[in-house]
Amino acid sequence: MMRGLENKIAIVTGAGQGIGQAIAVRLAQEGAEVVISDINLQSAEQTASRIRQMGRKSLALKADVANFEDVQAMVEKSTQEFGRVDILVNNAGVTKDNLLVRMTQQQWDWVISVNLKGAFNCTKAVVPLMMRNRYGRIINIASVIGLVGNTGQANYAASKAGIIGLTKSAAKELASRGITVNAVAPGYIQTEMTERLPEQAKEAFLKTVPLQRVGLPQDVAGVVAFLASEDASYITGQVINIDGGMVM
Repeated sequence: MMRGLENKIAIVTGAGQGIGQAIAVRLAQEGAEVVISDINLQSAEQTASRIRQMGRKSLALKADVANFEDVQAMVEKSTQEFGRVDILVNNAGVTKDNLLVRMTQQQWDWVISVNLKGAFNCTKAVVPLMMRNRYGRIINIASVIGLVGNTGQANYAASKAGIIGLTKSAAKELASRGITVNAVAPGYIQTEMTERLPEQAKEAFLKTVPLQRVGLPQDVAGVVAFLASEDASYITGQVINIDGGMVM
């Protein structure tokens, strides 16, 4: 067990499936009570049910992270249920790929709104609570694409690069209040999103990974749990790549 996660209250956005679900389950395994936030309430409830079966408390809430009123309501319901928020994992994210010259305003705006503004909204909503308690762990899910870019993903790359900038700025602002802010940058991870890629694209991705295997959501969840724990209390403003060596 990692130190300091027993009975901590965590919110994980986009936790109805994939990496978010793996993070929520891992935090619960380490002793946390977890609020499952997702745009799809049914998916959120499935994750929450799984956590309850483990003997931990869990609350499923529907929220569009791009909408600040939605986020505020989510945080209010979380505090009504659990009294406080100790950990925030900004995981909710979308893709809408297209070449830059063909990308529409809507494709750009949607990805930036969910991925980047969503992380800002959730952080802004929980920080007053964390500041009051002089304790908090914020972990943002970026991507190696935010570090190196990718053809056809200018909107996604910009949103994830923005998350890295947000992470470093928030870490500097909040450090004196006992709040750490870090990011993880996953590489090629096996999720429903990556499963939809053409086989040719999957093979091309795999060739860029020195460890020669696809990452699993659990690979990301383990690092997030570490950053949320007391073992990482002297780490802030960092970006940890979880990519099998893809970006060095």
